[in-house]
Amino acid sequence: MQVLKGTHIHLRAIEPEDLNFLFDTENDTSFWEVSSTQTPFARHLLEQYIASAHLDIYEAKQLRLMIVKNDSNTPIGMIDLFDFNPQHRRAGIGIIIIASEQQKGYASEALELLIPYCFSTLQLHQLFANVTSDNRASMTLFEKHAFVQIGTKKEWIHSNGTFKDEILLQRIN
Repeated sequence: MQVLKGTHIHLRAIEPEDLNFLFDTENDTSFWEVSSTQTPFARHLLEQYIASAHLDIYEAKQLRLMIVKNDSNTPIGMIDLFDFNPQHRRAGIGIIIIASEQQKGYASEALELLIPYCFSTLQLHQLFANVTSDNRASMTLFEKHAFVQIGTKKEWIHSNGTFKDEILLQRIN
């Protein structure tokens, strides 16, 4: 998939050797708020997930791609399409970059690669993202890529004893 190769990173399918990266990332509690995770993932469960990752997006209704540095072939994050709906030609998009690699432009480059793929190859009409109102970095990232705020889900996310609003962003092709 040369279409998903950028200047600094490329997006690729999950491979069996990504197990340790997935285990560490999925069990990083700092990401649990956005993923609605409440319990740790077992290696066995993640091995099963990797084994089924070959399923077509039309069957699985989701697609997870690894964000990998070109110069070291090291995964630094993941970008997901979720709630894929081919009938209505839409999908949600989410992105995670490990803490040590944040604020380096990798998330922006990943979106630059995935958005055209979604609109041209998958023929989607729209993408959406859900971002907590206190996550300015993610809001700025999606707005930079022409996503617009279309609504607020009040007190939608319960985290650390408080409720947070979640902003719904959308980009229509």
